[in-house]
Amino acid sequence: MNETQRLTDQQIEVFQRDGFLVVENVLSPAELATFGGALDSAVAARASIDSRRLEEKTVYEQSFIQCINLWEDTVDVRRLTFDPRLGEMAARLLGADAVRIWHDQALYKEPGGRETDAHQDRPFWPIEPANQVTAWIPFDGSYLGRGAMAYLPGSHRKGIERFCDISHVFQEPYDIVNDPALAGIEPVWVEVEPGSVVFHHSLTVHLAEANASSSTRRVYCIIYFADGCVRRSSIPHIVPDRQGIEVGAPIAGDVSPIVWPRNERDLPPTPPGRPPRLGYA
Repeated sequence: MNETQRLTDQQIEVFQRDGFLVVENVLSPAELATFGGALDSAVAARASIDSRRLEEKTVYEQSFIQCINLWEDTVDVRRLTFDPRLGEMAARLLGADAVRIWHDQALYKEPGGRETDAHQDRPFWPIEPANQVTAWIPFDGSYLGRGAMAYLPGSHRKGIERFCDISHVFQEPYDIVNDPALAGIEPVWVEVEPGSVVFHHSLTVHLAEANASSSTRRVYCIIYFADGCVRRSSIPHIVPDRQGIEVGAPIAGDVSPIVWPRNERDLPPTPPGRPPRLGYA
């Protein structure tokens, strides 16, 4: 990690305006190799229970291999999830004195993997206020034709929050890109080099293209929230449910510990009561 890298006021203004921000040269080649290898091993261990071919999977599963809370699996992954420099960037983008982890997740889009439908993150999460940010880390960079991401700039400030069923289980996902509230906003496709991190707000509309390449698109996400956020509904979710958090109560505990400020040598322990197949989909 670049020891001296800090976000500038201009970068924070861009994030506040657009709802996403590309930060270049965050991870060094050595860190990409170390953390990428740790994630590959962790994802392989989770995915070993699934021998299906891509075409045999559900529509949602064809978008990516998803594994959440990998920080609980290995110390090497935990070091990335709780890196204080990433945490500080998240805190500055949110204007928070401290940030906690909501959850992390690997999103490995296999060769031939379908697109990820346009959506916002927060409608999936029983948390308020809307003060969350995701660090989206593509370990091999992100390029068109290989599962690149697009964002609707400023969509987080349009007063819209719509659930989009990207699982395709209950209904076809809502066509949020063409919502009247977002009229005139075109998706911006983002390509970045390895080592870059893309941050996006929990209400920013985003989507990803299919992976037409012969290689897996290896992405790791870390979702942070401002300390003091509370549970807003009883909708089931692994983060508040595992901690027994009631509606209206602050979200805090072993499953969502403080990420920043935190000494980089002070890694949190694995939370008790961890489900044996945590978050594999």
